[in-house]
Parts: sequence; structure tokens; C-alpha cells
Amino acid sequence: MRRTTRKTGQPNSTSVNSSAVDLFRSASSKASTKELERINSLFYSYANASSGLIDPEGIETLCSDMEVDHTDVRILMLAWKMKAEKQGYFNLEEWRRGLKSLKADTVSKLKKALPDLEKEVRRPSNFVDFYSYAFRYCLTEEKQKSIDIESICELLNLVLGSQFHAQVNSFVEYLKIQSDYKVINMDQWMGFFRFCNEINFPDLSNYDSELAWPLILDNFVEWLQAKQS
Repeated sequence: MRRTTRKTGQPNSTSVNSSAVDLFRSASSKASTKELERINSLFYSYANASSGLIDPEGIETLCSDMEVDHTDVRILMLAWKMKAEKQGYFNLEEWRRGLKSLKADTVSKLKKALPDLEKEVRRPSNFVDFYSYAFRYCLTEEKQKSIDIESICELLNLVLGSQFHAQVNSFVEYLKIQSDYKVINMDQWMGFFRFCNEINFPDLSNYDSELAWPLILDNFVEWLQAKQS
């Protein structure tokens, strides 16, 4: 049987492929390192030197540089993307998490990423998590479990106002004139979101007070029905 011998001087195809993969990995790793350096540098350009955090003043400066109002819902969406824990503050880990995910290492790229971020948040599978996060993000004190009515009204307009305009307007009107509740808790907050998604409005024809709705929503529906009649 004749043996076949490989000609010397010809590279092994396996080693060539392996070298190409190694080169790609090396280039990718360097690019990733450079991106992280730019993300870090951007963080420190807005961070408070003494606290090492981007504080409310830093966030306002960032918003100004992006030409976005600091009360724009997309800033809350950015906090959600970062999984920021403390209202009005971003730490370096949160900043890296958000900007790496958005592939943004400059202010310009971050601004351009906001429309796609909003689309991502508006997906039903993400929006319920964002809506829940918005409430938790506003719990500024340790062991705080509820939010005052005035703040809730502002938050409802910010988070749900464009999606469920009529429902939010009516609920905010009710919250401002009623005197039974001084604060809203998470169960009531999530209950209103369910109300917006499930109940025919404004006729309320499929609302059943025998079902497990928070009492504040039973009272809201009674107020609405009395107002309509």
C-alpha cells in the first residue's frame, strides 16, 4: 500500500484555522477592553469625585449633553436597563451593565440608543417588569414600602400616561380628591396596571368587585360610576 506524505512547507489547515480564530479572539478582546475603557472614562466624566457615583447633578448634566429632559421617561428606562438601585444615582457597575448592553461608549451613541431602548421596554414581556421597577426605584428610604399620592400621580403620568391616557387621567383625578389613602403600595400599583390591561374603559362593563382587586380600585370604580350617572 502506497503511503501518502504531506509535502513539507505546506501549512496544516487545522493550524491555519486555529490561528485565525486566535487572531479574531485577540482582536475582539482588545476591542472589548477599549470599549470598557471608554465606558469607564465616560462614567468618571459625570461622577462626583468624592462619592465616586453619578449623582442627581451628574445625571442632569448627562441629560443636558444628550439634549433630553431629565424628567423624560427614557431616563427612567435607562436606569431600568442599568438595574440601578438608588434613585438619582448610578454606580460604576450599573453604568457598565447598561452601556455595554446598549453598545454605547459615547454620549452620542447613548443618545442614539434611546429610541431602541424605549422599543425594548414597551414590549409587553418587558413592560410589566419596567412598571414594577419604576415603583421600587422610587422607594428612597430603607424599609419603605409605599409612595405618597402626589409622587404616585407624577409617576403614573410618566410611566403609563402615553399608553393608557384616559385611565391614568381618571385615576389621578380620583387620587387627588379622595381622602382615604395617603400612600400607595406595590399591590395597589400593580393592580392598577392590571386594571388598565383587563377592564373595558370607560364603560367598566367587565369589572367585577367580587374578584381580587385592591379595595382602592373598587372605590375608584364606584366613584367613576357615580360620576358617569
